[in-house]
Amino acid sequence: MVQTADVAVIGGGVVGLALADAWLARNPGSSVVVLEKEDALAEHASGRNSGVLHAGFYYAPDSLKARLTRQGNALLREFCAERGVEVRETGKVVVTQSDDELPALRELYRRGEANGVHLEMVDEAQLRELEPLARTHGSALWSPTTAVASPAAVVEALAARVRDRGGEILLGSPVLAAGPGFIKTARDGRRSVGHIINAAGLHADTVAHWFGVGEEYRMLPFKGLYWYGSWEPGRLKRHVYPVPDPRNPFLGVHLTVTVDGRAKIGPTAIPALWREDYGGVGGFSIGETWDIARIYPSFLRSPHHDVPGLVRTEMPKYSRTHLVRQAQPLVPSVRPSDFTTKGRPGVRAQLLNIVDRKLEMDFVVRPGERSTHVLNAVSPAWTSSLAVAEHVVAGIEA
Repeated sequence: MVQTADVAVIGGGVVGLALADAWLARNPGSSVVVLEKEDALAEHASGRNSGVLHAGFYYAPDSLKARLTRQGNALLREFCAERGVEVRETGKVVVTQSDDELPALRELYRRGEANGVHLEMVDEAQLRELEPLARTHGSALWSPTTAVASPAAVVEALAARVRDRGGEILLGSPVLAAGPGFIKTARDGRRSVGHIINAAGLHADTVAHWFGVGEEYRMLPFKGLYWYGSWEPGRLKRHVYPVPDPRNPFLGVHLTVTVDGRAKIGPTAIPALWREDYGGVGGFSIGETWDIARIYPSFLRSPHHDVPGLVRTEMPKYSRTHLVRQAQPLVPSVRPSDFTTKGRPGVRAQLLNIVDRKLEMDFVVRPGERSTHVLNAVSPAWTSSLAVAEHVVAGIEA
């Protein structure tokens, strides 16, 4: 049976739901359907991330991430207040380990100022007042507008608002094919659609290629592992981060506080062998593994990233003891024996330009025939989701 919809969103993660929500807010009465392949929400990155509401100071001032993270932080706070989702006001400190990292710390402060983000440079004594467990070398950066919420709670609340606005969310509906004006799912067959928005996360490049969009891109997944501490809730008060390596789009192993006050260490950025490589053989695809294996020889020679160094430092982090010890320079009281509860692994849907051999650092959105493709929705896409959606929907209507 042929069904119709004004808009179909492929992917029911936080970005896909935000896109449906933004479309319905601007176009009341439109028929919008969100197609999610899993039988439940928040099964992938949207429910497996740290839940940190980022402030937006890491990113180049001329990037989408800089603008949309700052806006997204404010919008997500408003949404959580409206829907009764708890936000824990932790703030965040970025600490240094040597004089060599101080220029990079000052650059983060400069970027934050350029991005309109409130930050403060603090000394060691001020850091001890903010977070007694953290240590730094000379100076640290304090971000008071960084916070945390439950990723899954936000996703469920956003899905409820989509439904309240008249949208339809179809779970257990993997998309088998799509093209200009149509979409085909395993659940309901072929449906005619006015406009398709691709927010398929780990599979966004595959969907885009159906439309002849983004042929220069391939998804290169990275696995993130977390370990929870047995410390009493509230012992760690602030998120504690290192100065990141600017050559790679990862923030390094850090300590975060969950919305219920627990301490958590992670994530890794371990090269994944297939797109949904969460552990074991669930979701294993020999085709995906082969495609990833073919990419790596070229990627290892990338002039833009220290890929051999990344592989050497990340692979040992499969060891819990090794991973937890990476956090000790930030918080010396961390002990592997205190962090023994494994969190849900996540997989970062990181886009690679196979022509330039470069990981995309910014959000990437591309138009297609009767379609729009959100190709690179990596961290901090959870924080930025509502702002990303407003930006994308405004672009479709322009």
